[in-house]
Amino acid sequence: MTGVRYDVPEPDAFTRVYWDAAAEGRLLIRHCGACDRSHHYPREFCPYCWSDEVTWIRATGRATLYTWSVVHRNDLPPFGTRTPYVAAVVDLTEGPRMMTELVTPTPTTLHAGMPLEVHFREGVPVFGVGGVLGGPSTSPSR
Repeated sequence: MTGVRYDVPEPDAFTRVYWDAAAEGRLLIRHCGACDRSHHYPREFCPYCWSDEVTWIRATGRATLYTWSVVHRNDLPPFGTRTPYVAAVVDLTEGPRMMTELVTPTPTTLHAGMPLEVHFREGVPVFGVGGVLGGPSTSPSR
């Protein structure tokens, strides 16, 4: 099973837009023109009003921490080499909640409502505080 990645879904024709944008350092979400609400994970219809008037929009990349859990053991690659890591749910500024991984210096500094910003690790959106990935920030330009 060499080369298999368990941490990234297999893109299909619909989600390829999302993953291509993430590879370029942009976070996209879906927005409904009928009820004016945004949602995530990407769907071809609005989960609130069932309209198919949904389009991709660029998210600001800002969020607040809703909840988290520190994972100390995971045997699937590449997670085993990352433990402990922080699995989290964040509230995006645009409204939707998003499951993600937090990249923060220490889990003991986390608190609900903490402001976060998106970063990208190997084309995958993760969240943290400021430039926690080291070097220049990989968050989207505003």
